[in-house]
Amino acid sequence: MGLDIRVPIGIMFAIIGAMLVIFGAVSDPAIYARSLGLNLNLWWGAALLVFAAVMLGLARRAGAGRKPSADASGR
Repeated sequence: MGLDIRVPIGIMFAIIGAMLVIFGAVSDPAIYARSLGLNLNLWWGAALLVFAAVMLGLARRAGAGRKPSADASGR
């Protein structure tokens, strides 16, 4: 039972955030006229990457605090 739920959540948000950042970086600036010229894909992608980093950092910190359990044979 070593899988922390924060790991898959962090990976999922990292993938989606990276896709948004890449799309925001290479897309035409004219499509952002409706959002007052703000590149929302770039900004939300960056926010998702920060959230993913927090989730993965918390999962790593929780995993580092665990003590190794005894093996199944009881030795």
